[in-house]
Amino acid sequence: MSFFGAIFTMATLGIIMCALGLGAVFTFYGRDLPSYQTLSQYTPKTISRVYNGEGRIIDEFAAERRLFVPAEEIPDIVKYAFVSAEDQNFYTHPGYDIRGIVAAAVEAVQSRGSDIRGASTITQQVMKNFLLSSDRTAERKIKELILSVRIERVMSKDQIIELYLNEIFLGQNSYGVAAAAQSYFNKPLSDLTPGEAAYLAALAQRPGNLHPVRQYDDAVDRRNYVLRRMAIDGYISQEVSQSEREAPLRTVQSGDYDSFRSTLPPRGYFTDEIRRQLSRNFGEDEFFSGGLSIRATVDPELQTEAELSLQQALEEYDRARGDWRGTGRTIAAEALANEADWRSALASLDVPRDVALGGRWYPAVVRAVEENQLVIGVEDVQETEAEPQVVPRDDIQWMSGDFFENFAEGDVVLVRRMTSDSDGSFIRWTLRQVPQVEGAFMAMDVDTGRVLAMQGGFSYQSSELNRATQAERQPGSAFKPFVYAAALDSGYTPATIVVDAPIEIDTPQGLWRPQNASNQYYGPTPLRTGIEQSRNLMTIRLAQEVGMDTVKEYAERFGVYDNMGPYLSASLGAEETTLYKLVGAYAMFANGGERVEPTLVDRVQDRYGDTVYRHESRTCVDCSIPQLPAGEAPQIDSNRDRIMNAVTAYQLTSMLQGVVQRGTASRTVNLPVPTAGKTGTTNDSKDVWFVGFTSNIVAGCYIGYDTPRSLIGGSGGGFCGPVFQRFMEKAIVTYGGGPFEVPDECNFINIDRFTGGRLSDGASGDNVVRECFRGGEEPLFGIQFDGGFAMSADLPLVDEVPQTTRQVRSSDGSTATVGPNASFGTLSSGGLY
Repeated sequence: MSFFGAIFTMATLGIIMCALGLGAVFTFYGRDLPSYQTLSQYTPKTISRVYNGEGRIIDEFAAERRLFVPAEEIPDIVKYAFVSAEDQNFYTHPGYDIRGIVAAAVEAVQSRGSDIRGASTITQQVMKNFLLSSDRTAERKIKELILSVRIERVMSKDQIIELYLNEIFLGQNSYGVAAAAQSYFNKPLSDLTPGEAAYLAALAQRPGNLHPVRQYDDAVDRRNYVLRRMAIDGYISQEVSQSEREAPLRTVQSGDYDSFRSTLPPRGYFTDEIRRQLSRNFGEDEFFSGGLSIRATVDPELQTEAELSLQQALEEYDRARGDWRGTGRTIAAEALANEADWRSALASLDVPRDVALGGRWYPAVVRAVEENQLVIGVEDVQETEAEPQVVPRDDIQWMSGDFFENFAEGDVVLVRRMTSDSDGSFIRWTLRQVPQVEGAFMAMDVDTGRVLAMQGGFSYQSSELNRATQAERQPGSAFKPFVYAAALDSGYTPATIVVDAPIEIDTPQGLWRPQNASNQYYGPTPLRTGIEQSRNLMTIRLAQEVGMDTVKEYAERFGVYDNMGPYLSASLGAEETTLYKLVGAYAMFANGGERVEPTLVDRVQDRYGDTVYRHESRTCVDCSIPQLPAGEAPQIDSNRDRIMNAVTAYQLTSMLQGVVQRGTASRTVNLPVPTAGKTGTTNDSKDVWFVGFTSNIVAGCYIGYDTPRSLIGGSGGGFCGPVFQRFMEKAIVTYGGGPFEVPDECNFINIDRFTGGRLSDGASGDNVVRECFRGGEEPLFGIQFDGGFAMSADLPLVDEVPQTTRQVRSSDGSTATVGPNASFGTLSSGGLY
C-alpha cells in the first residue's frame, strides 16, 4: 500500500505541478493580449460599388473583393460545409478541440514530423486572423488558445462563424464566401449547391493550390472529401453526398458560367474619374475598402452616344491620313498552326476590347498574307461559311503603301464586322485601328451640374488618361466669351462698336502682331459680330479697354483658371485649362448666371446606408402640399450664388446663338431647339474645341494630339461641331430644349448687326437683330473703342470674311465639301477662331 500510495502521491504532485505550470504559462501569456472586444466593431474591407440612376451596378472597386453578409443571411449549407472541412466539433467545443490537438500530435509522432497538420478551431483561426499574427510559434498558439476561450464566453457561435466566413481568403482576390460565390459560380450564396459550398470550404486550407482548371483533380478530390464529411456529420444525406461527388466541378474559370464582371460594362472614363475624385475626397483606403454605395449621375444612353460620336470623329480623321499602325502586338509563328494555341495567345494580349464603333471591335491575328486578302483568326468568333475570316484587299484601299509592307503573319489587328444597312447582313471583316489623334467629350445639366456623359479619349483600355479632366490645353477662341462677359458687365452692349484693325504689342520676346484668322481687317464692328466671327483683333482691343485684371477675375470666378496670367494673349485662350472646367463655366451662361459645380456623383452612402455626401443643394418649397393649383409646378429654391448679372448672361447667350446661326459653327451645328456655343481653334490648329448649350444641357468637345501637333485642316467648328451635333440630336429627345429665359430687366431694341446702328421696331431682314439692353439704360450709339491702339486712316477694310470651299475625297471614297484652310499669321500663342 505504501508503494501505491507513493505512486499516487507522485502522480498527484505531478498533476498539480503541471497545472501550476500551465497556469503560470497562461497567466504570463494572457497579459497584455489584444482586446477581443474590438471584434464587436468589426468593419472589414468591403467592395465600393457604383450604380447608375436606375440602380444598376456599373463598376466596383476593392482592395479586397469582399461582400459582407450577416450570419442570419448565410445559408446553413455553407456554414456546415466549412464546419465539416475545418472544425467538426465547432458547435460543441469551448474554443479549442482537445481531440483535434491529440489527433494532430499523434499523426506528427507517427510521421516523425513529416506530416504536421494544424489543429486550430474556427474560433482560433478568427483570433489569428483578427488579433494575432500568422507566425508559426508556440507563443502565438498559446495566445490564440487563451483568446479563443475568452471570445467563446462573450460571443455566440453564429457571431464567430460570421466573422470567419466574411474574412477568409478563398482565392481569385475573393475575401469571404459571398464574393467567392460570385467569383467561382456567379451566384448568390442562397443558390449554391452542396457541392459548390463544399468546394468553397475546400479552398479554406489551400486557396492557391485548388484552382478549378489548373488543379482540377486535386480540387475535385478535396471537394469530395468535404462532401463525405458533411454526410458523416449528418448535414446532408448519403444520397446527396454521392450525387454531388459524381457531378463535375463547373465554375466561371472553366467557362461553364459567365463571370460576374462580364455582366458589368467595361470600366470607362466616367467611373474611373469617380474613383479619382472620391479617393481624393474620402481617402484611398476608405474608397477601396469602405463599402461605399455611389450613385453616379451618368445617363447610360447618352454616355454611349458620347463615346460613339467622339470615336467617329477621331477615326474619320485618322483614316483620312492613310497611315496604318496596327496594335504593335504580334503572336509567335509557331502558335499560328494550332487554333487553341493562337486563341490562347490572343486572349492573353493587352489590346483594346471596349470599342463598339460601327459594331464590336475584335482582336484578331493575321494567319496568312495572300495576294488579295488577309487570312485572320478572330477572338471569340468561330469561322463559318457565311462569315469567312478574311479581309479582302478592297478593305484597305485607304491605306498608303504596298499591301505586303503593312502586314506580316502573326500581326495582331483589330477588326469588326461590316454589315448591310438595309438588313444587317454580313459583308466582310474590316480592319480598324485606335487613332493617334485623341480628344474628349463631356455633357452636363446646366441647372444641377450633373455630368450626364464623359468620354476622355478614344478607348479607355488603350489609354486611361482622361482628357476631359486631366489634359490641360489651350482653349483658343472658346475662351473669348469670358472676355465679352467682363465687357458686358462693365457697361458695354452687344451693339458697342470696337475697331477691328492691326495691333502691334511690344513684349519682352519681341514685337507681337496678332492677326485675324482671315488675315483681313473689318474696321468698326459691333461686339455681336466680333464674337460670331471670332475676331481676334477686336477681342484684344476689348480686353485692353476692359483691363486684363478684370478679365482675369472673371476667368477665375467662372473656374476656367485657378490663377490666370493677366496678359493680352490670354484673352485669345493662350493659357491652358481642361474641358471639364470649361464646360462647367459655360453652364453658368446657360442657366442665367448662377454658380453650378460639375459633379459625377449624386449621393454617397457608407456601409451602414448613411448618406455621407449629397450633391443636390436645391430644396422644394411646396412639394409637401398635397394639391397644387392647376397649371402650377412646385417651386424649387436653388440656393445658388449669382456669379454674373442675369441680363449679361442672356446678352452673351444671345450672341453665342449667333455663332451657331451665322458664325463659325453654322455649317455643322443645326439643332431644332435654340442653341448657343463657341468654337475654338488654337495656333497651328493644335487644339480644336466646341462648347455649346441648350436651355437644359451644356456639352463640349476637344480634339488634339497628346503631344501637340497640327491637325491638318482642323477647326473647332469643322471637327468638334459634328460631335456636338450628333450627341445633342439624341440628348434633346430625352431632355428637350426651349427658348432661353429672358430676364425681366431686358429692354429689346432692333439693331443692325453689321453697323451697330439702331433700327425701327418694324425693321426686318438678315441684318436685323433684337438686342437686349438693361432696362432704363438707353444705349449710346456711335461711340467706338480702339483699346488704346491707333488705326491707320488708309487701312484697307472688308465687309465680311470671304468664304470659299473645296472638294476632297473622304476615307470611304466619296467626296465632301470643306471650308478654306485658315491663315495663322504671326500669332505665337492663343486662339484664332
